[in-house]
Amino acid sequence: MAVKLIADNGSSKCSWLLLENGHPRKFSTEGLSPYFNSKEEIQIILQNNVISKINNISINEVHFYGTGLADSNYKKMMAGILKQSFPDAACTIATDLVGAAHATCGSQAGIISILGTGSGCAYYNGKDIQKLQNGLGFILGDEGSGTYLGKKVIQYYLYNTFDDELLHRYKLNYETDRDVIIQAVYRGERPNKYLAGFSRFLSENRGHYMVENILEDGLNDFINQHIYKFTEAWTSPLHFVGSIAYAYKDVLQELCNNYELELGTVMKEPIDGLATYYAG
Repeated sequence: MAVKLIADNGSSKCSWLLLENGHPRKFSTEGLSPYFNSKEEIQIILQNNVISKINNISINEVHFYGTGLADSNYKKMMAGILKQSFPDAACTIATDLVGAAHATCGSQAGIISILGTGSGCAYYNGKDIQKLQNGLGFILGDEGSGTYLGKKVIQYYLYNTFDDELLHRYKLNYETDRDVIIQAVYRGERPNKYLAGFSRFLSENRGHYMVENILEDGLNDFINQHIYKFTEAWTSPLHFVGSIAYAYKDVLQELCNNYELELGTVMKEPIDGLATYYAG
């Protein structure tokens, strides 16, 4: 049986799965983002945090799904890095949306959406991504993502929109200095990850009407801007992966009920579904 190494790479984290003799072993590293990491940095992360963990096991197949790989230059760069790191393995590389489709749809058709640090959406016909709703990144888009929701939390704080109760709760655990926030967003190394960190405030304060409004508006923006672009959305199940989708499944379910859409699988990490997909 072939030894397979599968990766689901996001902006913040890369989840790895080693399948050896049918036995899965999971571990994670920091995200290998082609937007923020150089080729040399990615090679170092692979050597120190991946190759060192698999204890010289001979890998037959590497299947790498990741953010940014719709760009042919980034895909070519990652292909070269993986081939150098695993010279004896057959390597396949695809976008994170393809990985999410394999994890949730398998060989069935469906609309697949990612709601994590960033967001994305596509129609999968059971074999290939047929239609893609291209995102605009965390500055202009990423509706419904952790970055998008975190941005709303900061806006509510800096614009003094929170009521006294939420303002007090915010000040207990989150950055209050306006200049520090602005500096981190506009000049920090990982502004998308920084913004997404504020989205935790929402999960900590469920039930408050302002929090529920932010969540409903943010996820509704994703449906309107992305899912509604697919006519198949009314005839195919809507599958979601990512920490935001998983945390707020109840909000997604309510919105789907309101719009008479079918909510399918909601999975926190695609790597769990990919374990089943590649088990054979």
